[in-house]
Amino acid sequence: MDLLQRVQRRATKIIRGLEHLSYEERLRDLGLFSLEKRRLRGDLTAAFQYLRGAYKKAGEGLLTGSCSDRRNSNGFKLKESRFRLDTRKKSSAMRVVRHWNRLPREVVDTSSLEVFKARLDGALSNPV
Repeated sequence: MDLLQRVQRRATKIIRGLEHLSYEERLRDLGLFSLEKRRLRGDLTAAFQYLRGAYKKAGEGLLTGSCSDRRNSNGFKLKESRFRLDTRKKSSAMRVVRHWNRLPREVVDTSSLEVFKARLDGALSNPV
């Protein structure tokens, strides 16, 4: 467990009435995501911006995708690249591919970043 997560655990324990609850229950009652989900949310948001053209020169060829017309698909699947180096496998671009491909079509096919974030929060709060 990293330092930031320990701090968050202790901070949520300080709140009156929540001391007896587990960490996950405290987060749920406060309407917060775990640190892992917040990192994933940030990675997915960056991927959305990249795919919409926000980082054209900085991330050229970082994520590659393909369009799909399948009904139960989100319409735009990302391709998972193969790398020999473990450091590249653990980059945010590679961590996000599987999660992006599982997102529902209504989350991926949004026109603005704010709508994407709102729909993403709904998708992350519902366990799949």
